[in-house]
Amino acid sequence: LALALALPSVALENGLARTPPMGWMSWERFRCNVDCQADPRNCISEQLFFEMADRLAEDGWRELGYEYINIDDCWSAKQRDAAGQLVPDPKRFPSGIKALADYVHAKGLKLGIYGDLGIFTCGGYPGTMLENVKQDAQTFAAWGVDMLKLDGCYSSAEEQAKGYPEMARALNATGRPIVYSCSWPAYQGGLPPKVNYTILAEICNLWRNYDDIEDSWDSVLSIVDWFFTNQDVLQPAAGPGHWNDPDMLIIGNFGLSYEQSRSQMALWTVMAAPLLMSTDLRTISPSAKEILQNRLMIQINQDPLGIQGRRIVKEKSHIEVFLRPLSQAASALVFFSRRTDMPFHYTTSLAKLHFPEDAVYEVQDVYVGKIVGALKTADNFSVVINPSGVVMWYLRPVALPLHPWHVVGQQAPGEGFRPALL
Repeated sequence: LALALALPSVALENGLARTPPMGWMSWERFRCNVDCQADPRNCISEQLFFEMADRLAEDGWRELGYEYINIDDCWSAKQRDAAGQLVPDPKRFPSGIKALADYVHAKGLKLGIYGDLGIFTCGGYPGTMLENVKQDAQTFAAWGVDMLKLDGCYSSAEEQAKGYPEMARALNATGRPIVYSCSWPAYQGGLPPKVNYTILAEICNLWRNYDDIEDSWDSVLSIVDWFFTNQDVLQPAAGPGHWNDPDMLIIGNFGLSYEQSRSQMALWTVMAAPLLMSTDLRTISPSAKEILQNRLMIQINQDPLGIQGRRIVKEKSHIEVFLRPLSQAASALVFFSRRTDMPFHYTTSLAKLHFPEDAVYEVQDVYVGKIVGALKTADNFSVVINPSGVVMWYLRPVALPLHPWHVVGQQAPGEGFRPALL
């Protein structure tokens, strides 16, 4: 069954995730490491989540909005209990999930957990069959869970078409506010006609559209390529309460250079993506931490309008330009280099990027912090972009024409403008 099938109205109506969720998730960095005897520091255990909660609370993350500590796969025992309930692995989570949630809440944070709509989870642990949906929702609520990621391994398209909306209803019925992250579209290829994003936005707060991220630049690029190639479908689906999720931030791990780390952060921000880090916050480098804690970047990501950005230029020189409209007639621009040779001097103007005529902007470099005032739409300017790197700008209008694009039906610069090879 396609997602496109007409479903009864199952609007989530939970009022949550009005801006993209921010926090930490275990999967990409720690996977399904359950060998706590050989590797106690890095296995999926309550100790790992206690320690990450401490880091979020004590190292400046929480104040910036990183509030979710999300358990991914491989947390449970291999069987449900006698009452049919999911239970945590008793050796790795001896205190139980409720105690972990209490600890996380006492730190001013929120706890996320993982389930899978199928016979098994992707890691081979008990899944949530259709007959378990209500019971599992009630279990998670009783434990004090604040977010559920529901995966889709070992389930059919028919089961997904029934189960994902059913879980939305079941979570609502618990009375506990639980952000709902769906993997449904990723299992249906992410695109119409199999995926109906209008329906999806009524069921889920965020959803995985595409492949799992791996710790490599190739993986980041494959995600960026898919999202922006399909931006005409994906971009209108995002907004307050319902977000496209290109998967975790891998900044601070092993696969990305400094420039590539800055690029992932900027491109995820322009996509209005959830900012869910998957790295070891106990050992993160100062440079990776600086990227992830960039206040202006986070302000842009969390913009209350919630408009997902678009790629508006794709040059033969392997430079691409992305634009995200923001509240108060501001904008974010990302100049991204796919070059692998040397820093590139890229010259353009706001007029060429379809900004309104006769406007004047104050420009702030998001990473450097430097402010340049009084850039007119017609002025040519140059940016120097490092290989696989970005230059990111935050533009505030200081003088606007009579009909700025934010006023006229949210018509953004570059809207309706297809990326052209120039």
